Amino acid sequence: MKGRPSTPLAGSTETGPGAAQARRKTPLDFARGERWSSSAGSINPNGRPRSRRAPPLRFFVTGTDTGVGKTEVSAALLEAMVAQGLRPFAFKPCESGGNADSQTLWEAAGSWQKRQAVCLYRFRAPLAPALAARAERKKVQWRRLLSGFRALGDGPGVVEGAGGLFVPLDERHDVIDLIEATGLPVVLVARAGLGTINHTVLSLDALLARGLGVAAVVLVQARRGWEPSLPTNRPELERRFPHLPFLGPLPFSPHAKPRRALMAKALAPLIASEL
Repeated sequence: MKGRPSTPLAGSTETGPGAAQARRKTPLDFARGERWSSSAGSINPNGRPRSRRAPPLRFFVTGTDTGVGKTEVSAALLEAMVAQGLRPFAFKPCESGGNADSQTLWEAAGSWQKRQAVCLYRFRAPLAPALAARAERKKVQWRRLLSGFRALGDGPGVVEGAGGLFVPLDERHDVIDLIEATGLPVVLVARAGLGTINHTVLSLDALLARGLGVAAVVLVQARRGWEPSLPTNRPELERRFPHLPFLGPLPFSPHAKPRRALMAKALAPLIASEL
């Protein structure tokens, strides 16, 4: 059985009885700490109404698979925050197979952090963190992941997971356990194309079963070429999850600059804020 943190670090809410939401939630509702539920309320853990002052924009970016565009989405969110005059943190706690992703996030956040604060564990083999650590006769320490997140403070920022929700971080914890521990609203990146409905529904069901907030689902075409399923992905997912915001699909682009521009445009609702 997987271990479970006894209490969330931040952003936890309670939900109570009530009618379904009268309006479709916007990404900003979830980015500012409100969890999704068919009967979600807007209260703090102590049961009092939320204050009018919105908490900072903070996200946990995860994916339905590896190689779906998580780092591109994370970097675009960080760059958008920087463009608004914010000083966001980047956090990629575990990285396997090199350091390209954490380097990209460090640069996108403005290069102000110590690099060791951005990524706590780097492994040579392109494997799940727990397996890559085992190959090097090392261990990922759960407490270090949590303390590394706490050390980032309460400001805006982006945490990027490794692979999908059930990628093992250590012998007892998966990525979804870290999401639950941080309490951050999730940006789920899904591969646009054939098969994404199944993968996305499974991921959303897992998140919502734990009461975890979903800020948005971002559909990204990760491969060149046209697929007949591309125009059908989003409408079918919206039919199944009418209260969740879906963004995209973002078309494939082999070049970094136009790809980043497309990301920025699609993610604009997520980083809109009252400064």
